[in-house]
Amino acid sequence: MKIRIAGIVPESVVDGPGIRFVVFTQGCPHHCLECHNPETHDFHGGELKDVKEIINEFSGVRLVQGITISGGEPFCQAEACTQLAREVKLQNKNVLVYSGYTFEELQKLGEKQPEVKSLLGFTDILIDGRYIKEQRDLNLAFRGSANQRIIDVPKSLTVGQAVDLK
Repeated sequence: MKIRIAGIVPESVVDGPGIRFVVFTQGCPHHCLECHNPETHDFHGGELKDVKEIINEFSGVRLVQGITISGGEPFCQAEACTQLAREVKLQNKNVLVYSGYTFEELQKLGEKQPEVKSLLGFTDILIDGRYIKEQRDLNLAFRGSANQRIIDVPKSLTVGQAVDLK
């Protein structure tokens, strides 16, 4: 399966807890004002890459705690991102996904798009919500604006509402 990506950072310490392998998906419908990754908005930009190729790259980086799937908007390519997340989980690593959608919006989307529900099911941590320039806060860990949440997805799916990561 192919995925359209803007790029890969094999080792990052700013895109989630620990050392992360980061995949930046290409294509985003949100177009947040002063987005950190505006080059990822175009759904036809970036490059097509085979998910298996990305997994092989990920497997070759020894010190990472997991993968971060960012964007763009990963849930616009939920099927390919699910395949990526599933393979990472098989290696006993964790999955963090950034989304401009809120957890609640993703749950509703998942009712009509099973691939969205599937990707949520393989996600350990979700950083949700659109970037809002007026709520920019440089003191927040892993987020750009105060409205964005760091969500414990397994707990949230169990209780049916967003649970902040403790």
